Amino acid sequence: MAYLDLTNLEKTFGTNRVVKDFSLGIDKGEFVSLLGPSGCGKTTVLRMVAGFETPTSGHVRIEGQDVTNLKPNQRNIGMVFQAYALFPNLNVAQNVAFGLTVAGVPKAERGARVQEMLDLIGLPDLGARYPFQLSGGQQQRVALARALAVRPRVLLLDEPLSALDAKIRVSLRTEIREIQRRLGITTIFVTHDQEEALSMSDRVVVMNGGIADQVGTPFEIYNRPTTRFVANFVGTLNQLEATVIDPASGAVRIGDQAITLGRSLSAAAGSTIGLALRPESVQLDSGRDLTLPATITQVHFMGSVIRIRAETPGGDLSLDTFNRADAPPPAIGAQVHVGIARQDLIVLGD
Repeated sequence: MAYLDLTNLEKTFGTNRVVKDFSLGIDKGEFVSLLGPSGCGKTTVLRMVAGFETPTSGHVRIEGQDVTNLKPNQRNIGMVFQAYALFPNLNVAQNVAFGLTVAGVPKAERGARVQEMLDLIGLPDLGARYPFQLSGGQQQRVALARALAVRPRVLLLDEPLSALDAKIRVSLRTEIREIQRRLGITTIFVTHDQEEALSMSDRVVVMNGGIADQVGTPFEIYNRPTTRFVANFVGTLNQLEATVIDPASGAVRIGDQAITLGRSLSAAAGSTIGLALRPESVQLDSGRDLTLPATITQVHFMGSVIRIRAETPGGDLSLDTFNRADAPPPAIGAQVHVGIARQDLIVLGD
């Protein structure tokens, strides 16, 4: 059994099923992100793990213990919220010590633990300051230290970086991941930001309409999406329409070009299927498995990368190419060819 085991979780508010038959096993020390748009059920799953919501059905188990009906303070879980939730009348040290005080930890031990946490988050000398005297990033570090001070079995992070500016977000997500690895604490991170989920996680759960659409490593989620929703939600994606020639061999036609995908298809011969590929998988003037004529319609210079939009018989394609001083990008209206490797084409399911 997994260290944290979520089995057939359902949550209904009135007639609205917010979470539907959600199951997930998380290993000890694993960092898992729940990724999805607003209203997909990710925060409700987190709140059921924390004990703030009781599942309509299903079970939450930690280290084999069924905690489904236990109160939040009986689960030994640390939680960090989007809005920091620091006590304005308590200084930093008192905020970090709050859970320890409630738990009755002796004063000497409490002081040592607080200093350990402040050292861990890189604020060793700010214990006497109050929340209003700290930046947003510092406040979120203090909230993290408070959650970790009680040595929880599981750490829950509910969009903790969304209120911060972009530069601080990048810095803080690296710090959170380093601290999580150092402590080896099992962590669930809720976010709608795909870059955060892909850069921080051991595994990502992409949620859609209350279900887990796909669970996998960041590499798998980005490179091998299994549904149209995941393919469209995670990263920039090109989509092509193809006509099935031979389902057994995976032969399809895009425009007037045929290509064998090397895997069988469930669609019937003559039917239309959706294929997808990332912009970095399309190359200009390349003799790859599939070569399509194209007309350049847009060129966007983005510094180290140039994003080009081209019209092909299978549909419009975006492609990314590295900027090179000796090779200027093609002009708008130029007639070119684009090359695609069969292993980069993703067959989209529903």
